[in-house]
Amino acid sequence: MKPELFVNNYLPHAKKVEAKTGISAVATLTQAALESAWGDVAPGNMFFGVKDTDGINGNEQLITTTEYSSRADLKFPVIISITPVMRKGRKMFKYVVKDYFRKYPTPEECFNDHAQFFLKNSRYAKALTVKHDYNSFFEEIAKAGYATDPNYSDTLKAVSKSIVKFIK
Repeated sequence: MKPELFVNNYLPHAKKVEAKTGISAVATLTQAALESAWGDVAPGNMFFGVKDTDGINGNEQLITTTEYSSRADLKFPVIISITPVMRKGRKMFKYVVKDYFRKYPTPEECFNDHAQFFLKNSRYAKALTVKHDYNSFFEEIAKAGYATDPNYSDTLKAVSKSIVKFIK
């Protein structure tokens, strides 16, 4: 969907999360936009690409995704391809795989769970100290390993520019 429609549809959820947790609504909405291709790819109301670690309790779905690693021996439920690539001057491997991701009854539940994911995982403690500054938050969640893409923080910053111009 177009960025303006995405912001109009999902900003209320991001603002509720911000009111409860202090995590910037811009940060939340930017991640949702990037991870779901502006809402076009959000199966099971999954807007954030949060993996389901057990794949057995019914709140998961097997979805095709792209992952990056410096290793060529990672395990996934299904590996479609592994391609050597250069990322930020480093030799890496681009995996196209099927992996388990969470699913939700509603977008609101997804947005709430996303915030809880940060609050419950100690590896994001530093990011939570800058949760009001979305650009710093992006840097810290990237450093903490939220995504395997080494350009994740820069990509979020670029997407955020399309978000903020529609927030009134």
